[in-house]
Amino acid sequence: MNPELVLPILIPLTAGALSLAFWRSIKLQRVLAVIATGLLLAAGIWLLRSTIAHGFLVVEMGSWPAPFSIVLVSDVLGAIMIVLTGIIGLAIAIYSLASTPKGHEKFGYYPLMHLLLAGVAGAFLTGDIFNLFVWFEVMLLASFALLTLGGERAQMEGAIKYVTLNLFSSAIFLSAVGLLYGMVGTLNMADIAQKVNSVDDPGMVTVVSLLFMVSFGIKAAAFPLFFWLPASYHTPQVAVSALFAGLLTKVGVYALYRVFTLIFTQDVAYTHTILLWAAAFTMLTGVLGAAAQFEFRRILSFHIVSQIGYMLLGLALFTPLALIGGVFYIMHHIIVKTNLFLVSGITYRLLGSYELKDLGGVYRQRPYLALLFLIPALSLAGIPPLSGFFAKFIVVRASLEASEYVVSAIALLVGLLTLYSMIKIWAEVFWKKLPDHITDASRLNGEVKDRNNWAYYVPVVGLAACTLIIGLYGQPIYALAETAADQLMNPQLYIEAVLGGQSK
Repeated sequence: MNPELVLPILIPLTAGALSLAFWRSIKLQRVLAVIATGLLLAAGIWLLRSTIAHGFLVVEMGSWPAPFSIVLVSDVLGAIMIVLTGIIGLAIAIYSLASTPKGHEKFGYYPLMHLLLAGVAGAFLTGDIFNLFVWFEVMLLASFALLTLGGERAQMEGAIKYVTLNLFSSAIFLSAVGLLYGMVGTLNMADIAQKVNSVDDPGMVTVVSLLFMVSFGIKAAAFPLFFWLPASYHTPQVAVSALFAGLLTKVGVYALYRVFTLIFTQDVAYTHTILLWAAAFTMLTGVLGAAAQFEFRRILSFHIVSQIGYMLLGLALFTPLALIGGVFYIMHHIIVKTNLFLVSGITYRLLGSYELKDLGGVYRQRPYLALLFLIPALSLAGIPPLSGFFAKFIVVRASLEASEYVVSAIALLVGLLTLYSMIKIWAEVFWKKLPDHITDASRLNGEVKDRNNWAYYVPVVGLAACTLIIGLYGQPIYALAETAADQLMNPQLYIEAVLGGQSK
């Protein structure tokens, strides 16, 4: 038994149950949120250390051997994702102390947050394809409820678009699981990977792989079905937006990495070429959408889409260097994108708007906040020596080595257009003077102080520090990504770890 493999799921589930038990005490729910997410981060670090030491960790539920039991599996990629879940969970829990309205807290904000984190952790650790579907539905339930807290018109419109496309994705996912089970007679991902090569109709396997690609592509907000994300992520409270931006789409990306390195590798020339061009169009359409926006969070939402393209590019190229770049990019982006949303929330608190035309003067009054914006913004654009530069450099170099020159050019162009968007935000929000029609700037001028003011800045400073560390001391992060990529390129290691002596 490896308790460190169970704890990342058990901790948020227990915290969610306790939050329900403390329904009448918001103070206890707040304290529990910070403690539980801190424990989740600690459990993630423990899991990562153990996984690096042993290569893989496996827990079989109910004492049944795999493939008959439900299994939890941790490889280095899964453990990395759990650590990132803990980092983002803790940052959001602290930020929520100051930013979340009391009305939202009274209607289950903290239990829903814990349920969402449990779903994310379960998706990263499950070794069973049907249970991956179950954890996706847990996330969908929690995220839909978080989107609709407050019941504002814009929230409801965004939530309807969000849940409609994600239910469509879930229907495709479930259909694909059923077809796959009919072909191989198992739901254990390692066992599927072992048996799928023996299927009499390889064309049908390719069809099923495309169903998974569409389903996970929708959840990852990949081209062409990504429009639900910029239509919904800017509508809820900013802590919820930041949580979604950091984690939810990355679960879809993780699922693509898992199935298209472990299970569906029979026709790489076909499936991964589709992924390659999906990545290119995802990058391009996302960044062009961002360039056309003039609302802080909508710009950031479109940039989630464009940056997903880089992650898909790493998978699509399917070389060791490309997978290293993809994993590195995931680590960088989760930190940076969450932080940018948190900074947007602080500017909203100061000036009461997300519209760029209603913002300004922040640099003169709060230069430290301007610096805290520049760190993740320039990192997102790929400016050295920040984390985004190395992430983009690895992916672009891998594409050049694979002679994919058109896609390489698109990736570089998207980096320039990303810089344009970040400069636009900087010029409108931080550099220009406060617009004349803004009459209430008491918070910006420091005349109003909140008791929990520190809770806005501690997570932002912490995530900015992570970005600097990844950029300035990137060798350990690169080595971690290299280990994860090596495991992804050698699926037989995963199969043997899960099935043991039953693997062929």
